Amino acid sequence: MESKLSNPAPLGLLGFGMTTILLNIHNAGFFPLNVAILAMGIFYGGLAQVIAGILEYRKGNTFGMTAFISYGMFWLTLIFILIAPQMGLPEVWAAPPAFLGWYLFLWGLFTFFMVFPTLKKNRVMAFVFISLTVLFSLLAIGHWVPGDAGKIFIRIGGWEGIVCGLSAVYLAAAEILNESCGRLVLPVFPLENKECNK
Repeated sequence: MESKLSNPAPLGLLGFGMTTILLNIHNAGFFPLNVAILAMGIFYGGLAQVIAGILEYRKGNTFGMTAFISYGMFWLTLIFILIAPQMGLPEVWAAPPAFLGWYLFLWGLFTFFMVFPTLKKNRVMAFVFISLTVLFSLLAIGHWVPGDAGKIFIRIGGWEGIVCGLSAVYLAAAEILNESCGRLVLPVFPLENKECNK
């Protein structure tokens, strides 16, 4: 008999969603960057997503593996970028805002590519990835545009990022509750495509 494997997606979605909310509460201007955000980025946004991605590999889910491991590594690299100046590394290694904009742009480009498979899964997942693409775009522009104008883009991105993170938390809750209860508790609005709904 083949044993049933658990679904690692809620773990990855919660690691992504909750960390995204926390960082974007900062980006929206409510709190300064602090150790709670950094710790969340390393352990839940970073390591938990990488673990979820490895478990998706075990299930044969290429999309889930690529998404969770990639975004887990995004959080780990972002935290390293933020704390590197405090680690005594040469100042020349510091990433200037414009270059950080290119870093965020590349993640936005990757996310845009990842949107297309979600359009054949369910509408909530599609919303998570579309809103994340918008978030990366706003933050990239915010780092490219100097002065107060750039700060406005980052602040708008913060509000949009909170919505993006909440949508990922909702999707995780839906997957957990629907599976645990054996019935529809929270809808995810699946799209009719059997090949992409595996």
